[in-house]
Amino acid sequence: MDAVLGKNLIRRVAVGDIPRRAAGRMPDKEALVEYRGGARNCLTFDQFNRDCNRFARGIRGLGLSKGDSVATICLNSSELAVSMFGLAKGGFVSVPVNPGLDPGEMAYVINHSRAGVLIADDLFVPSLTNHLDKLPHIKHCISLPVSAGQVSEPFIDFYRFIDDNDSSNLEDVIIEDRDIAQIMYTSGTTAMPKGVAISNLNVYFTALQNTIDLQFNSKDIITAFMPLFHCAQHILLASSLVVCAKVVIMRGFDPENLLQMIQKEKITFVSALPAMYRGILGHPNIDNYDLSSLEICLYGMTPMDRRTLSDARKRTNAAFYQPAGQTEAYPGTNLFNPDWFPGKEGNVWGRSMPGYDTAVMDDAGNLLPVGEAGEIVWRGPGVMEGYFKDEAATEQAWKFGWHHSGDQGYMDEDGMLVFIDRKKDMIKTGGENVPSVRVETVILAHPKVADVAVIGLPHRRWMEAVTAVVTPKKDSELKEEELIRWCKQELGGFQVPKAIICTNDMPRTSTGKIKKNELRKQFSAYYDNLP
Repeated sequence: MDAVLGKNLIRRVAVGDIPRRAAGRMPDKEALVEYRGGARNCLTFDQFNRDCNRFARGIRGLGLSKGDSVATICLNSSELAVSMFGLAKGGFVSVPVNPGLDPGEMAYVINHSRAGVLIADDLFVPSLTNHLDKLPHIKHCISLPVSAGQVSEPFIDFYRFIDDNDSSNLEDVIIEDRDIAQIMYTSGTTAMPKGVAISNLNVYFTALQNTIDLQFNSKDIITAFMPLFHCAQHILLASSLVVCAKVVIMRGFDPENLLQMIQKEKITFVSALPAMYRGILGHPNIDNYDLSSLEICLYGMTPMDRRTLSDARKRTNAAFYQPAGQTEAYPGTNLFNPDWFPGKEGNVWGRSMPGYDTAVMDDAGNLLPVGEAGEIVWRGPGVMEGYFKDEAATEQAWKFGWHHSGDQGYMDEDGMLVFIDRKKDMIKTGGENVPSVRVETVILAHPKVADVAVIGLPHRRWMEAVTAVVTPKKDSELKEEELIRWCKQELGGFQVPKAIICTNDMPRTSTGKIKKNELRKQFSAYYDNLP
């Protein structure tokens, strides 16, 4: 064996080694379970690892080399999990693309990452085929057969792609711990997303730390209905595989389906948004299901109100934890258990997890004492390698030797991190980030709009509802339905405003800028009595 390769294999940290090691420990144990068409399908750890090997060899057979990028436009499936970890085995870079983005943003992400292969659910193949001319770097297309959709050239079926490939382990790829494993694009305040470069070390280390604080073990049975193209569900999958826990994959969130899975598969671990827990608790058939298997439930991305948290505890007898983090600082960075300090639920993000330091900083780079508000900053092995092709943004995020979260908070007297608000005007709705500038650009293009401010307002389902406060042009009759239809032509579904509020009295600064903070306060109760 080549000396360099041998040295690499002795000490390396590589995401692609996770399936191999799990298969070595518990080859016949169920790894992934998925119900499709009424049938229960499962992959053991050995089968999962072998499929990952086949996929990696297939991608290599297309002429790609270590470090080349592959884009995925997929909802959750066992095939997507095989694809993601198969790419890691070959040293390729996974680029998960949010299927909810509009076509222009999808094209930007794929082209910016220079992905040479596109992997997509068969459901998306017809629409994507019409846009391939906008993706000049894409040379090969693979379709995942998850919804009985039609597959036509240039797409090739996933199983046809992997079936004839060698399933033995790959040990001929030199992978360094700081090599990029994936680029996850996250929307900022600018119109186009930024690529967050995540290394093998970022993922592997964070997965290991999560097993400590979240108490994962091989007896756990974990759900995966949050999207795998998002950092939170991806790291939970990796953490589960590390300890050989079973993962029940679901295509998305449906209260009835989740209740069925909890009872049928004896789920022990759930991660969901507060609104999802409210959907489960309010389901008319909840009394028909046995939820006693649940042991740990995570909630995050927005505070859990006390009533929902209390009701959920009574229904499940599970421990409820709130983790924090972001794509740039792979989650979790902090963790809060309401049992530590009863009554501190809400915006409390808690203590640093084992792999992170947490502090609060002012704009001059000074670390602030207990009780003083500033920007939340982190250090640790989970912090990204940087923004892809954007050194200036990376330097800005790492000023003063810390990673800047863009969020405001303070440390309380008990050493708990308390979140206040976002520094930027990012709207978090249903677990997705929506840059207000992106939506405003579309609305301002409407011929009847004079001015607009897009804000997030409290909503019991969406946490923050994208809301457009609009000043119509003089003598124009602007109807809400008309502007919503306009937005749907240009924006992804989660980016479209839930409501249009018309006003001729925008609060402004002395320089003419709209005061969004005043609009949020003025309309804070807007959705209280709306569905």
